[in-house]
Amino acid sequence: MRFLIFILAVCGVAVSTLALHVHYSTDIQPCSINEKWDCGIVNHSRFAEIAHVPVAVIGIAGYVALGALAVFRLRRTLLAASFVALAFSLYLTNIEAHKLQVWCLYCVISQGIILLISLLAIANLFLPRRSA
Repeated sequence: MRFLIFILAVCGVAVSTLALHVHYSTDIQPCSINEKWDCGIVNHSRFAEIAHVPVAVIGIAGYVALGALAVFRLRRTLLAASFVALAFSLYLTNIEAHKLQVWCLYCVISQGIILLISLLAIANLFLPRRSA
């Protein structure tokens, strides 16, 4: 299960890297689909940075940390960290839904990844392990 969490964390790094590219780009983005789905609007909004650090960079660091916690079998810490990441992701989703009223495809994919990691972290902690 830890390897599945690690693979999801690598996918999270990839999606966050794509969002970071959008953050620094002024080109028309491939994820700018219509007036309700536009990664550029979300990633250029005032909510796209916290203390001058792009949210996507925070996402990359978070996914790297989650992947490392999974690989090193720190199951309780992984569960706690995944819940913190899920709460932060839900906070950002709330901003998209209620303040910006525009969705970022990369952000929604990241939300799904962190939800899966959180569910797997629960299972990883509470399901019995196979003996070697």
